[in-house]
Amino acid sequence: MSYFSRLTDIVTCNLTHLLENADDPIQEIEQIIAEMKEGLAGANRSVKTATSNERAIQQELEEHQQQIFQWKEAAKNALAMGDEAEARNSLVRKQEIEDLKAGLEQQHRAAVATREHLTTTLHALEARLAEARRKQVELTQQAGISTAPTEEVAAAPEPESTVTPSRSEQIDSELAELKRELGQ
Repeated sequence: MSYFSRLTDIVTCNLTHLLENADDPIQEIEQIIAEMKEGLAGANRSVKTATSNERAIQQELEEHQQQIFQWKEAAKNALAMGDEAEARNSLVRKQEIEDLKAGLEQQHRAAVATREHLTTTLHALEARLAEARRKQVELTQQAGISTAPTEEVAAAPEPESTVTPSRSEQIDSELAELKRELGQ
């Protein structure tokens, strides 16, 4: 049985509700965690792709900006040499590049928004997976079962931490703020 058809299903799921009616909650939570890991892997790939797309567009924008500068300089040089027709042609090319750049700027804003949305979804998935793992420990402890991972779970390498470096910095900053509030 597949629990999740979309990544948003993982984010919005109620683990307690899913496990209440299960014949074997421990087996069910293992399946849920496995599906969450698959979703998380896909979300990681999506974030990497979106980040790569954003960078590629940014690089293209920078190249266009350089071309705009070059065409403007070409127009200045043509005018300095008394060739108004060539200066006009250079300015036409500059305007064409500016129009292309304007379209790319819209694409870049969309790429940034996509990356930010996917990153937010990824963080929500990481949080939901952490919750499922805590629930798994709770269920196995209630059942009196050793918390050692099963062969199936042990075969899949676990990431060292689901806390990304930027998240870790946020947590450190928030922790420092709380200590200041408490006067520590």
